Order: sequence, then structure tokens, then C-alpha cells
Amino acid sequence: MKMKIFMCLKLFPLLFVLFSSSFSGAIVKVPGNATIPAVMFFGDSVVDTGNNNYITTLVRANFLPYGKDFIAGQPTGRFSNGKVPPDLFVEELGIKPCLPPYLDPSLVDEDLLTGVNFASGGSGYDPLTSNTLSVFSLSDQLEMFEKYIIKLKKIAGDEKSSYILRESLFVVVSGSNDIWNSFFNNLRQFQYDVPSYTDLLVSHVSSFAQELYRLGARRIGVFSMPAIGCMPSQITLRRFGLERKCVTEYNEIAQLFNKKLLSTLTSLNAQFPQAKMVYLDFYDLPLDMISNPQKFGFKIVDKGCCGTGTFETSLMCTYACSNEDDYIFWDSFHPTEKAYRILIHQMLQENINYFICGKSFCS
Repeated sequence: MKMKIFMCLKLFPLLFVLFSSSFSGAIVKVPGNATIPAVMFFGDSVVDTGNNNYITTLVRANFLPYGKDFIAGQPTGRFSNGKVPPDLFVEELGIKPCLPPYLDPSLVDEDLLTGVNFASGGSGYDPLTSNTLSVFSLSDQLEMFEKYIIKLKKIAGDEKSSYILRESLFVVVSGSNDIWNSFFNNLRQFQYDVPSYTDLLVSHVSSFAQELYRLGARRIGVFSMPAIGCMPSQITLRRFGLERKCVTEYNEIAQLFNKKLLSTLTSLNAQFPQAKMVYLDFYDLPLDMISNPQKFGFKIVDKGCCGTGTFETSLMCTYACSNEDDYIFWDSFHPTEKAYRILIHQMLQENINYFICGKSFCS
């Protein structure tokens, strides 16, 4: 891939020139005269591009084999073999090759103008989830975003800053850790049943989206919960080494959450007419890929490439396969770059008009 010639986090002005002249991948066209000046991400390890490198936590990915297919084969804290969804968003939109973490000390002004990432691996909508793993909660991420706005105004001034916030994409990806770590493996299952816990999670989504709106964001996307019962780690834990099939109970929880999420975002759009709050389906296409791998060029769906592929993630991922393009999953939780590329390209193609016009087509 030509994109691998770039050093993503250094010398951004030169990088942007090279990127603009060399890029040959798919770019999602923004309708009409609309612009998307920047992209911001919040959430968990699916979208963390390196913020956890700068805190004391066991939830890390800044070592090989993570990043072995990233630019120059460098591990950066991304929980995959290469690029992850935030990178692919900005790449597909033609903004820049990848999205740097907000805490990267080498950020320059141009990085702030075109978007940064506030996500922290291991976090969730439920504050208990983040506290358990000593990572940045969504509240912490929102505080970082408020500091970012102060920096942005110093660089660009109030008027341009308001424009950047108003026209940029803000994307939130979370929820899976809440089910795995806080509900089934912590106190929450004794305090809530599944319907009431998913209600709690969706209430946190609503509060977070409204806070983003209060701070100037208008184009806000929220990933649905994936088919968590098909994650290799969850198959291992629930089926105890027996037939490696998806855990239906877990997928039903994700579907319940997703139904409530869609309803909540619809209500928020009615409440805030200037907002474009978009439900980003992260359930159906991944499940289709798992159910019909050959259609998408995959061979292995029930194990990850890292280690045995059945339970390893983060610090337990110490070696990897050599045929990662055959795998949907990189480790027992996170997809490969190849899988992410298919998912994000389709997600943007299907939803770009909703971000701009609030409907499936722009007149």
C-alpha cells in the first residue's frame, strides 16, 4: 500500500503534500459543496490510536506484533496489525493518512485543525468500565476535548474554530467493554438485568452526544455495538473449547442495545434540529463477513491471528501469524486492518449523506 510510505505523526505539513499527490485509494465523495475539515474520535480500543501509551494501564498495544503492518512496521498503540477505523475515516475522506492521538507530544497545529483522537482502550459508556482498567473514561475524553477547543481557538480564532466544530465529524465507539467487563465480570449483573443495563448505557450515550452538541459539534456518529458473541475471546469463554460458534445470548444483548441506540439518536435529532446524529451500523456487515467469509476474501473467522487466536489480546499478544489477510480478527477482540477497510468504506458510503443532509440523499 502506498500509504505505508508516510510517517503519520511527524512532519505533518510535508506529509499532507505527499498524501494529496500520492493517494490512490478509495475516497468517499462528500455531497454538494459540503466540507468536512476534521474528524474527532472518542471511545475504546477499537478506535484508540495511541492515547493509552501515555497513561499507566495494562491495556496497551504499543509493542509488536501490534502495528506490524502499520507505517514502517511500527507499533503505535493501535489494537490491530495496521490502521484502525479513525485512520480509515480520515483516509477515505481525503483529509490525512491517519488520525493521531490527542496526547501525542509531537502534535503540531495542523494536526489540531484536521482532527485528533481522544479514545482510550478499555473504556466504556459505564464509568465503572474505565475505572476498573485505569483508562480514560468518556468524561475524561470530554475534558480532553474541552482543552482541545481552547488550543484550537488560540490557533484558528473563534470564528474558524466554530466552523471546524460545526462541520467536522465526531464519532463515538464504545459499549462492548461494558457488557464483557462491567456486566458479566463485575458488579453490574447484580445491580441490573440486561434490559435495565442497556437502558443505562444508552442514557450515557445520550448525555455524551448532548455534551458534544453543547460544545459545538453538529455531525455526530455513534457506532452500534458489534456482534460481541462472535468475538473469538467470547466464544472461548462461553463454549469452553467446544464447537466454535457465535454466542447467541451475547449477540441478542447487542441487538437490544442497538435498537435502543437507534431510537435515542432519532429522538435527539428531533430535539436538536441543527444536529445530524447518525447511527453507524457496526453489527450487520461484520456478522455478514463472519457468516460468509469467502465473499469478502477471508478464510478464518473464529480465531484471531495473534497467538492461538482464542483469548490473547493486549499484553498477551506476543506473536502472530504470517497470513493475517486470511483473518477477520487480529487478536481475540479486534479486527484486522483488511476487515476494518471493508467495514469503514461501506459505512462511510452508506452514511455520508446522513452526516451532511440528515437523510439518505442530498438534493
